Amino acid sequence: MSRVFGGCRALMGAARAGTKAAAAPSAGTSAAKPRNTTGILKPLPVSPAMRKFVGAPEISRAEAVKKIWDHIKLNQLQNPTNKREIHCDEKLKIIFDGRDKVGMLEIAKLIAPHFLKSS
Repeated sequence: MSRVFGGCRALMGAARAGTKAAAAPSAGTSAAKPRNTTGILKPLPVSPAMRKFVGAPEISRAEAVKKIWDHIKLNQLQNPTNKREIHCDEKLKIIFDGRDKVGMLEIAKLIAPHFLKSS
């Protein structure tokens, strides 16, 4: 049997040592250095309509979508028979170009114009 598992003795030794090695934090933890936020996690300036909805002058796309979904769930705006459909109230109509209903996959497309490009 040692011929079969001979190549992974180092792994077996680490496994026998217990969880001491796994419990020790690594030297390069992410908490030590600040992370650069890019893409949908980068806060961007928003339009006045979006600013009124989220209550902040700049926000990331991911946070904006979270706040929209919180509003949808809080006010029970999702169609109970077709969960992919959202009935817009007056607050959402301002953001979604005055539409009465939107699909859940359309949200990202409809909020894109509200994020102003920073130079």
